[in-house]
Formats: sequence, structure tokens, C-alpha cells
Amino acid sequence: MNVARWTILVALALTLAACSSSEKAVEKAAMTQPPADLNPPMAQVNPKELAIHGHVRVDNYFWLNERENPEVIKYLEAENEYVEKAMAHSQKLQDDLFTEIKGRIKQDDNSVPYLDNGYYYYTRFESGKDYPIYCRKKGSLEAQEEIMLDVNQMAEGSEYFSVGGRSVTTDNKILAYAEDTQGRRIHTIKFKNLETGEAMGSVIPAVTGNMTWANDNRTLFYSKQDPETLRSYQIYRHELGSDPAQDTLIFEEKDETFRCVVFKSKSRKYLAIGSFQTLSVEYRFLEADNPQGDFQVFQPRQKNHEYSVDHYGDHFYIRTNHQAVNFRLMKTPVNKPAMENWEEVIPHREDVYLANFEIFKDYLVLSERAKGLINLRVMPWDGSDEHYLDFGEPAYSAGISVNRDFDTPLLRYGYSSLTTPNSTYDYHMGSREKTLLKRTEVLGDFDPANYKTERIYAKARDGVEVPISLVYHKTTALDGKAPAMVYGYGSYGASSDARFRSSVLSVLDRGFVYAILHVRGGQEMGRQWYDNGKLLKKKNTFTDFIDCTKHLVAQKYADKNRVFAYGGSAGGLLMGAIINMRPDLYHGVIAAVPFVDVVTTMLDDSIPLTTFEYDEWGNPNEKEYYDYILSYSPYDNVAAKDYPNLLVTTGLHDSQVQYWEPAKWVAKLRAMKTGDGRILFKTNMSAGHGGASARDKAYRELALRYAFVLDLAGYNG
Repeated sequence: MNVARWTILVALALTLAACSSSEKAVEKAAMTQPPADLNPPMAQVNPKELAIHGHVRVDNYFWLNERENPEVIKYLEAENEYVEKAMAHSQKLQDDLFTEIKGRIKQDDNSVPYLDNGYYYYTRFESGKDYPIYCRKKGSLEAQEEIMLDVNQMAEGSEYFSVGGRSVTTDNKILAYAEDTQGRRIHTIKFKNLETGEAMGSVIPAVTGNMTWANDNRTLFYSKQDPETLRSYQIYRHELGSDPAQDTLIFEEKDETFRCVVFKSKSRKYLAIGSFQTLSVEYRFLEADNPQGDFQVFQPRQKNHEYSVDHYGDHFYIRTNHQAVNFRLMKTPVNKPAMENWEEVIPHREDVYLANFEIFKDYLVLSERAKGLINLRVMPWDGSDEHYLDFGEPAYSAGISVNRDFDTPLLRYGYSSLTTPNSTYDYHMGSREKTLLKRTEVLGDFDPANYKTERIYAKARDGVEVPISLVYHKTTALDGKAPAMVYGYGSYGASSDARFRSSVLSVLDRGFVYAILHVRGGQEMGRQWYDNGKLLKKKNTFTDFIDCTKHLVAQKYADKNRVFAYGGSAGGLLMGAIINMRPDLYHGVIAAVPFVDVVTTMLDDSIPLTTFEYDEWGNPNEKEYYDYILSYSPYDNVAAKDYPNLLVTTGLHDSQVQYWEPAKWVAKLRAMKTGDGRILFKTNMSAGHGGASARDKAYRELALRYAFVLDLAGYNG
């Protein structure tokens, strides 16, 4: 019997014992506390006054934002040492979880190849190696493999290594790729001759990693970030063989609330520069055969106007929210891009959100969101019967995948659910036959029939019904005694769909109920769902999460004494807010790279992403937004109360949520909290927002998080 299977069977036995009663579980959990004489680090208090709008805040830990200060590094290392000691009693559990998580994942695996310009591209992993190998085959899957990049070799000697953007010339001969050795998403572009396998001389440092080739096979366009704020604000043109220091600046985004990227249309006929803000977009186009030409504005930016563009034949197709809250689809002749020439293709609908579209020679495919779920709609251009794909589950995730070819009847799409591993299909839009190309293999004794999934709704305090996606083992009794892990995000209009995660099996097999709370601030229920969870309505995100938690307990999906919450980044803000508002509802909380010092960050326009996000959170330089953000900002609202057990993680080089936000938050919580809840703070000293780049290290991070929760729930071995 393999170790992973044995561990699961032992864990199931523990589940039966631990779930016999809530009181017994809590008593057992108390036995797993760290030694009483283990004292956590206490950060030095150095008060700093921060004044605006006639209001003064005192920040005792502002000094922790000095990344190069040896005392800051010493403090972070002390916190890491404390985590090791505080969790030492769970080391066997962590090891078992690591074995389980890794053991379910096929180590020598390939992605599904996709055809692009005559080559099949795919990524594969090899057993015992941490990084991907990027490959291709010419014309046929039976052709000889060409290894474009073996990241395992490239990463040797690096604590962190990641390959970002990759772009191949139209003649398929030269690869441009971006590498990041720190995790701060500051890349270096390098070039490789794919015919000879040799590295080429040019190196372009300190760029975003976003790039695309013109059709002349020698001109590369790329974006560059501001060195301080990391805002992507410039587009450069580089010619092979020339000195990168002499590259031509062709566009600079002057508005500090916008960022820009460069890309090529699916047709490969046009290069495009997109300037993006939360509520406004602008595109510029240039024929890809004419890289020395000037980009022309497609439709000038307007406040609250968002649109996206793709090209096919004689028309541009535009997804737009102009006079359409949930977006509609328009088209216009390529020589008449102005809005007055736009013609409606798909009208606006009050109950359906148009999320995306894909154009084929004979078909238009729409990705639509209705009642919280994604639907894929196939519409033949000849006007014959349209139809929707049937996914057959109550909660799932589906999306259009890589479709580089116009002249094909096959739609490549991805699908998964809380019980169905990630699956890639080719769907024949004419015959309506679907072919499963690959379903991620889950090693061990995984059987989807052993798990049940549900879609339920909780009524929020203002009467709105909030969807909840649930999964649990079929042997788990829904009698109010099962521990529960609840997840939420609720920002930027990002929808938290019901996707499969094999690591979650480690808690499901131990009797947990796992729930995704589709709170406002996402876009699950349409654009209004997002609009009602941001700016001056942001608190709906937090109260939705709390009300969903209460509903799960009331309906006996969860033991009221063993509810655990998890969120990351903006979801970490959610975690910080809910434990200030209702700390009694949660026995433990994981906050990964949490955005918790909202007021200070949004007042500092030198910090990456700040100006870009005024339309998400509000600009606190305006008193109305300052007062509102201050009323929920987790760091500013820490108080003397009994907080739940807390595990906080960050990366020293995080460019999206600076490490000092969680560091300050933990320091303040330690100084002010009452009760005996443990607070653990783990900093990855060689990574950024996404955590470890190596596979095994990432599995170890997951094992620590799950061990923290399972330990508190009473599973200490």
C-alpha cells in the first residue's frame, strides 16, 4: 500500500473519531497548541504620524517597509523561526500532507498540444524536476520534439526562477522569452535561435515580460515598467542585432491610472497597444507587416467605457459596455473604427453577462455568464441553429481555451468542477461531438464518485441571494459536526468558479466540507455583482462572506466551532475585514499575501498598482473615500479582541502586495489582541506574490497551510 493511500485511510479513521462531537474536537484541538513557553517575536514600536483631511493616524510599525534594513530582515527571520517552532509538533502531519499532495500529481506530465502557425506547442514536466520544459513539434504530433526551453537547466543555482512571456517569430525561427530570477516580475528578455539552439546576443533588462513580434521576423515590441511603481507604461521597438539601449520608444502612457501592453491579433494582421484602467480602455492598432509605421487610436478612451477588440476578415469585433452594463458585441469595418460605425452583433441582456468571444470562419462562440455559471454558446455565421454546450453539473468552471486557427470546426475548451479534474476538450461545432483530449490524472485512489457537490444560496442581510459552491466526501454527515474550510475573493470582478484542486482532497478525505463563497465584488452574477462590491459598496463583500458562513452553520454544513476561512491577495483583505467584524465565527484563518494596509497603500502613489486601482477601492486623497476605506481597512481596525488563530504568508519580493503590509498587520495584532489564538507569519525570503517557483517548494507551502487548519481541527498526526 503506498504512503499516500495509507495516510488517507488513517485520516479517515481519525475523521470518524474527531467528528463524534464538536466539544471533543475542540478539546483535542487544544492539545495541539505549541509549548506554553514559546513566545512570538514582538516588533519594535516606532510611532509615525500620518495626517490627511485633518485626521491623524499613528502607525507604530511603519518602519517595517524598509526592505534593506537589517533589522527588518532580522524580524522577518525571527517570525519564520517562530513558525517552525510553533508548528514543529505537526511535522509528521506536514510530511504526510506533502506526500499526499505530491503523490496525487503525475510528475512526468504533458499539457495538451495546440497548433499555432504550423507547430504543435506544449509543456511537459519530468519526474524529480521542479520546472517546466517548453517544447514543440512541426506539423504533426509524431514529428521529432524540439525543446525550446528547459527551465530546469536555466534555473540551476537560483532560489527563484520563472519564465514569463514567450513569443516566436512568424517564420518560426527565433524565440524571445522573459525570465525573472527574483519573483518581483521584473524580467529580462533574451533570444534563442530555434534552428541552431544557440542563444543570441541581445539582452533587454528590466522589462515586464510582455512582448510580440512584427511580421518581418526581426522587430520585437515590448513593454517596460516604471522602475519605482512597476506600472507598465512604455512600449519599445527593438530590432534584432541592434543595441537594446538604442531601442525606440513608440508609446508612453502618461496617465498614471493606466497601464499598457502590446499584443498581436488572432489574425496576425495587426499589432495592438492596449491601455487599461479599471473602468476605461483604449486601443491603438498598426498593421503587423509595417512595424515602422505609426499606431492609430481605435476608439479614444472615455470614462466608464470598457471594450476589447479582435480582427477577422474585413471587420473588427468589439465587446463593449457602451450603453450595455453586461456588455454586447459589435463589429465595424477595418477602415472605419470610430464608434459611430459600430454595428450590433449580440445585443445587451439584463440577465446575461457577455464575458468573452472567439471568432472562427464559420462560427462565433460566446462565453456568457448567467445565474452565476459560465455557458458556451455556439452561433453559426450562416444563421442556422445556435446551441449551448451541456456540462451536466450544478457547479463548475468552463472557458474557451487556445484557439489559434480560424478555419476549423473545432472549439478547444477547458472544463472542471469540484469533483471533475481539469479537462481539455475539442468540440466539433457542426456535429456537436466532443472529444476529451486530456483529463488531469489524479494518482492514488481518487474516485469522483466518492464526493458530492452542491450549489446553494445564502440570503445576505440586504436580501440578496449569494451563491455557494460546496463539495464534501460522501461519507461526511451534514449534521453540524463537520469542520469546514470556506474560501472567498470578491474583488476586481474576478469570479471564483468551482474548479477542481487535487490538494483539497486532503481536507475532504478528513471529513471537511469545502465551500466557495461567491461574494459580491466578483462577477459571478453579472456586472452588477461587481459594481455592488467595490468603491463605496465594498463592505458588501465582507458582510456577504459573514452571512454565507452563518448560513452554512445554520444549515448544518459546518461545525460552528470549526469553521476555517482562506483568502489571498485581495482575498486576504477579505480575511482581515471579517476577523475584525466577526472574529467569533472562525476558529482559524489563512491570509495569503494579504492586502491589509489599504489606506496607507492607496495614499502612496509610489507603490506598485496604487494609481491603477483608484477605481477599485477609491482614491483616499478624497475625503469621502478616505473615510470609507478607513472604516474597513484591516490594519487600521485592529482592536483589543479575541481574534481567531491566524496563519499569514508573504513574499519578500512581492510586487503586488508589499511584504510590509502583512508584517505590520501581524505586529499590531500581536500587540493588541486578547485571548490565546495563535498568530503565525511566514515570509518566503526568495519569492514574490505567487510564492515558490519550484514544484516541491510550492507543495511544502500548501502542506503547511493545510497542516495549520487540520491541526486546529483536531487532526494532529
